Amino acid sequence: MIRFLFRLLAYVALSLAIIAAVLDAARSVGASQLMMTSLQDSWQSLSASSLALAQTSIKTHISPILWDPLMLWILEAPTFIVFALLAFLFYAMGYKRENRAGRFGAR
Repeated sequence: MIRFLFRLLAYVALSLAIIAAVLDAARSVGASQLMMTSLQDSWQSLSASSLALAQTSIKTHISPILWDPLMLWILEAPTFIVFALLAFLFYAMGYKRENRAGRFGAR
């Protein structure tokens, strides 16, 4: 059941990565130059209040050091790259390795 949840999250993250990549590609074609939207800009346009809430909760409950170098670095990354990496990580956590002995090997 947990593997299924991780694979589902991987497919959702991959879908969001593809949507973000298509939007960036359309903007790039329209502007005739490479345009990549950062995760912070995407999050700001969708819900600015939740971004501010995430910032204050991370700074107060976890650590202010975590927000400044790490989260700001992640938020400056292009949206499609962040979601593609999340998709890869979720898929890796939900991946079931096959038996090396094969289908008819002794267990």
